[in-house]
Amino acid sequence: MSYQDHISQVSQLIQSKNGTWDGISPESVARMRLQNRFATGLDIARYTAKIMREDMAAYDADPANYTQSLGCWHGFIAQQKMISIKKHFGSTKRRYIYLSGWMVAALRSEFGPLPDQSMHEKTSVPALIQEIYTFLRQADQRELGMLFRDLDAARAAGDIAKQKEVQHKIDNYETHVVPIIADIDAGFGNAEATYLLAKKMIEAGACALQIENQVSDEKQCGHQDGKVTVPHEDFVQKIRALRYAFLELGVEDGVIVARTDSLGAGLTKQIAFSKEPGDIGDQYNAFLDCEEVQADAAHNGDVIINRNGKLLRPKRLPSNLYQFRPGTGAERCVLDCINALNNGADLLWIETEKPHIEQIAGMMDKIREVWPNAKLAYNNSPSFNWTLNFRQQVYDAWKDAGKDVSAYDRAKLMSVDYDATPLALEADDKIRTFQRDAAKRAGIFHHLITLPTYHTAALSTDNLAKEYFGEMGMLGYVAGVQRKEIRQGIACVKHQNMSGSDIGDDHKEYFAGEAALKAGGVHNTMNQFAA
Repeated sequence: MSYQDHISQVSQLIQSKNGTWDGISPESVARMRLQNRFATGLDIARYTAKIMREDMAAYDADPANYTQSLGCWHGFIAQQKMISIKKHFGSTKRRYIYLSGWMVAALRSEFGPLPDQSMHEKTSVPALIQEIYTFLRQADQRELGMLFRDLDAARAAGDIAKQKEVQHKIDNYETHVVPIIADIDAGFGNAEATYLLAKKMIEAGACALQIENQVSDEKQCGHQDGKVTVPHEDFVQKIRALRYAFLELGVEDGVIVARTDSLGAGLTKQIAFSKEPGDIGDQYNAFLDCEEVQADAAHNGDVIINRNGKLLRPKRLPSNLYQFRPGTGAERCVLDCINALNNGADLLWIETEKPHIEQIAGMMDKIREVWPNAKLAYNNSPSFNWTLNFRQQVYDAWKDAGKDVSAYDRAKLMSVDYDATPLALEADDKIRTFQRDAAKRAGIFHHLITLPTYHTAALSTDNLAKEYFGEMGMLGYVAGVQRKEIRQGIACVKHQNMSGSDIGDDHKEYFAGEAALKAGGVHNTMNQFAA
């Protein structure tokens, strides 16, 4: 409903109460309703799932319509990100939030900092989703509150044109609430555990859940060694568990992102169950590193596979894990992705060891032979040394093209000495266009950086500490932080306003009228930032 529709509806309701509700202002109720558009997390999940589905369709029509996100580890960080996006670009369209299990483990666990091995409390993930949306909804409250003040000022000035302009902005207000792609790791247990956690995450507002094909109790960060995958049927059970959770809660457009770590995983915990040659279990087992044995040469405790009349002994480690044949990672990724799409996944995630468009595209080309509209969410990971990787890619391309690379040492291309060279400048340009180029060539619908705000928090704190505790003293804060906040129009420079003091003042006035004791008077030091 429009602003005026809300006022009219509430006016009729108040009139029906025979004078007992006459102390309630219809316009104040309308304002509070618009400031609280989403009553529950499920309202958010349904709303944002629809956005994602529309964006996926737009990408299918034109890969220039790719989407992006940054990983956020706190509601305030997510809020400031979305406020900045609206400020700089005028719209939040195709900009999401990523919730990283790595950052939950490292920053939000009651155990303290933990490695990304699913050791943190599983409930901390839905708690962070809820926290993020609490902060995003508060950003709506704040910005709409400022518009309501503008409307009141226009009325007081008798400026009809300004009133219409502001009311148009109110009626067409774009919320800060955007989709979250939330990391459920490997499901934190069996399929039932995955289902129960998924429900909590969806109820908190998540419209998209990303799950990976590693063993839950052996789960490793995607950029660490020692990763262990599970057979396809085990992973499919968890995909189904996510879908059941979405459907039970009425989020029919919920998005499942199926991630494969097979490119970097050389081990499996179990041999897949196979009913007949060529089935999905048999295809999984075909990648095992085996040696042919005769029946009389088998050792005590050996596991033997019968394939095409031959007896094969998979290589079994002392850890009781089985080893895949080296060099099969890309083939396994393709099979993983096709099988995930065959069983209801909506988006894919292939975890790679480097940002190389043709490597990604090579796998996606094969997947798209079966699923032409297959799409990726891709981790533009801080675990990659982007500078070194792209300088080496340019170096290799130049060398293959016969260009003279004698001025460069490939192993030392990270050096600052190369920063102004033609090779480094070309590499930087490829980094700049990586997302656009990969969206077009490699089927990447969503580009995300998992841990950026972890790194920016550390970097900005280091810069402030160096200046403030050094010779700069207080100027280190003023010149390095506050002055920049004021000149760049950073919302939280008025930190009382950002924390909700003006919203509280509005409510005091609604509840107490002229008796309200408000914080935003002439003596509020935040007025120093009015200019």
